[in-house]
Amino acid sequence: MKYSLVDDLSVYNLTLNVSKSTTPIFFTPVTLLSIIRAKIDLLIEQQIAATILVKLPPGKLWYSEIERYQKCEHLSKNIYNYQTNKQEFSDLYINIELLADNQLKNEYFLLILSPEFWSLMVAARQIPENQSREKIKSQKKSPLLTINTFECEIIQEVVNEIKRVNPPDVPPIFTDFICPYPPQVRLINQLWIKQIQRQEEINQQTINKQIIKVRQNHQNIDNKEYLQDEYLINICQELRTPLTHIKTALSLLNSPQIKPPQRQRYLQMLNQECDRQSSLITGLLHLLELERNLAETKLEAVNLSDIIPGVVSTYQSLAQEKGIMISSTIPNDIPSVYCVNGGLREIMINLLHNSLKFTPTGGQVLVSAKLQGDYILLEIRDTGMGIPENEIPKIFDRFYRVRTGISEDFNGAGLGLTIVKQLLRHSRGSISVKSKLYAGSNFIIKLAIVNPKTE
Repeated sequence: MKYSLVDDLSVYNLTLNVSKSTTPIFFTPVTLLSIIRAKIDLLIEQQIAATILVKLPPGKLWYSEIERYQKCEHLSKNIYNYQTNKQEFSDLYINIELLADNQLKNEYFLLILSPEFWSLMVAARQIPENQSREKIKSQKKSPLLTINTFECEIIQEVVNEIKRVNPPDVPPIFTDFICPYPPQVRLINQLWIKQIQRQEEINQQTINKQIIKVRQNHQNIDNKEYLQDEYLINICQELRTPLTHIKTALSLLNSPQIKPPQRQRYLQMLNQECDRQSSLITGLLHLLELERNLAETKLEAVNLSDIIPGVVSTYQSLAQEKGIMISSTIPNDIPSVYCVNGGLREIMINLLHNSLKFTPTGGQVLVSAKLQGDYILLEIRDTGMGIPENEIPKIFDRFYRVRTGISEDFNGAGLGLTIVKQLLRHSRGSISVKSKLYAGSNFIIKLAIVNPKTE
């Protein structure tokens, strides 16, 4: 059943006014929850039937304690639940809805009434006037001013005021048992023990979380060091390979029996390996520069029709030499997209270079773009040798190179697609690949369009 509390009420101010000697203490929400759990533990353990008046923060964690007591079927009880209309009302309680401007909206309390045990805990969040919603939301985990009392006179005054402002049709709160003496010392001692136990549980949980966090940090550090070591090992191996070939060619050139054709072949090998090493070093330096600078690089609006046709035209002569048809279809009215400065041009250069390298004579390389929702899908499709399915996940790894026999150009650093993925990641974009061996590849880039409404 649900009722509405029309009159204004502040349990915190009422308690503070009645008890002139009481000084509120700042408690964190975690400490408040531990006190609530300790009191519910005491009621259940001592088999105390009680009337409970409660207003708690929203969330199952808080009300699970009240539900735990409610499930004790052998104990007769009434639970008056005060809350705003933003919370869910439970049929287990006598629900009293608060108006939006009621002072209770910034207060929480737990009032327990029983001939054997009575107590009041009330907490208030101090919110200055005209404070923003964002600021209020950020204070939800901040300490609250709290009063915790067992004094009968104070509790009786609070109960009388609540009874006065309650709607007339609310089931009455019976308090004839209230007496001018505190609960039994035995129960207070038990409650004190329960609170210590609950606080120890919280402390242990906090320690366990800290231990897990420290272990995760150590694991992250170990993983980072492992990746750095693996990266360095890969770099050394990549740089060592051309050096080995260079050394071999030099030793063969020193042979007195070498013939002119052989000398020419070894000189060509030296030239190729020097180019390969230079390409590796240049690619590595460029990748390191990207990784260092991209995080601070701002995105800019880029018009695809201003960039892509120009990049495609630069590859026309190379495509003609290889007997490959290359073309682009980019609508003039297609929306602009977000990309890092100069990123789209570099992405296209790397992808077109790969497509032409691995497409045989008579093949095609086609570039197209289309709008799909809030994104532009940019496709680079070729009729090349394709990529084996099991190797597709590797192609964006550093130093990965496809060797198919269609091209003798192995001097690349194997960093082009790694750079493409880095640029897209920092441009809030993505790339996917569809490929089949000997049937071609399709690289699909997804870039967010520039929305004028958010500019």
